[in-house]
Amino acid sequence: MRQSKDHLLRTGHVLTFNSLLTAALGAGYWALAARWYDPGAVGRNYSAVSAMMLLAGVGQLNLTNVLLRFVPTAGNRTQLLVSRAYLGACVFSVFLAGMFLFLVPWISPGLQFLREPLLGGCFVLATAAYAVFVIQDGVLTGLRRPDWVVWENAVFAVGKIVFVGVLAAVLKSTGILLSWALAVVLAVILTNGFLYARAFPRHARTPPDERADTARPTPKYVAADYVAALFWLGATALLPIIVLNRCGPDQAAYFSLAWLAGFTLYQLNASMGESLIVEAANDPAQLLRQCRRVLRHTGMLQIVGALVLCAAAPLVLRVFGTDYAENGAGLLRLVALSALPNLVVITAVSACRAQRRMGMLIGILAVVCSLATGLSLVLLAPLGIAGVGAGWLIAQSVVAAWLWWRKPLWLPVQGRVPLLMGQGPAGPS
Repeated sequence: MRQSKDHLLRTGHVLTFNSLLTAALGAGYWALAARWYDPGAVGRNYSAVSAMMLLAGVGQLNLTNVLLRFVPTAGNRTQLLVSRAYLGACVFSVFLAGMFLFLVPWISPGLQFLREPLLGGCFVLATAAYAVFVIQDGVLTGLRRPDWVVWENAVFAVGKIVFVGVLAAVLKSTGILLSWALAVVLAVILTNGFLYARAFPRHARTPPDERADTARPTPKYVAADYVAALFWLGATALLPIIVLNRCGPDQAAYFSLAWLAGFTLYQLNASMGESLIVEAANDPAQLLRQCRRVLRHTGMLQIVGALVLCAAAPLVLRVFGTDYAENGAGLLRLVALSALPNLVVITAVSACRAQRRMGMLIGILAVVCSLATGLSLVLLAPLGIAGVGAGWLIAQSVVAAWLWWRKPLWLPVQGRVPLLMGQGPAGPS
């Protein structure tokens, strides 16, 4: 039990440190980009990057969470499982990126610059590479190597800073997007060199814990998890594009950097949720205790983080320039506050993944994402970009309150072993 708790917090803390480090380096990156590129270029490129991330997120078929759940106990099947995931994600991501470029005049006219042949090719390559990059985090976490998650993201973040500085001298209009493409390819090559040369062989030689759930992923599980993830991807990755098309490139730039700063607290929740899934696979009987530990431990961190960001919002955004502080402080405060109820949502989502309560998983994410997106669209006109933050705060709070009231729907009952992947009404498939 003690070992499981130590792994839970260690992995969560390392992933949280990774989120903070990535956010700090990301803030430095965008601060430099905001000074080296004009606001219009920042807004257009950020929206292009958001589109790339959305397409990669859809294209990776949510295999990140699937591998996070099943790699811990895959043993000598790990390398084959991950290789198949990479192949499927790359093929589908390339297809989606190509379709997006074909349809961009109709669905996002502000991104028509991506239709230039060379830039379009880089966009497609970056989308496929980013899909693999996202999956890598789940693989490394499932292998209990969160330290390598830190290293790969540090390489990616520092690489972006170097490339965006070099490209600022020669490609003022597209240097930001290209810096992402070059950095993500570099990070993918280095990380997979470690995985295939050292991590996979070592994991294959390590027998799983006797308490572990050694079931394999099923098509039903993968499909349900993918549907659930699409709601979250749509709700988050489409926002910069919506703001760009409704408010223009300057407001999109102010929105993007304020959202990026506030969303750091969401990443803390996600990190602890990922650790919870891994440890539930290794010892399902401890899921109730682990959920309580995550809520208590992370809740204290979230309260402190929200208070700091609310108090220092203008100072944080002034790093990017005075215009960013004047236009984005309200949004940053609202997003920071919304991260606290999101902790309950993420813990419930992680518990549902661990227990194979896929209907509940889809329901939670469908409601919270639809409500957040709908409220954002309604409040964007009267409140400006702060309306997005208000919409997310309301949506997260409503869903979190309902989940807290109906805890037996997702939280394991004391004294009962949670439903395992190979058991229950669905049976093995």
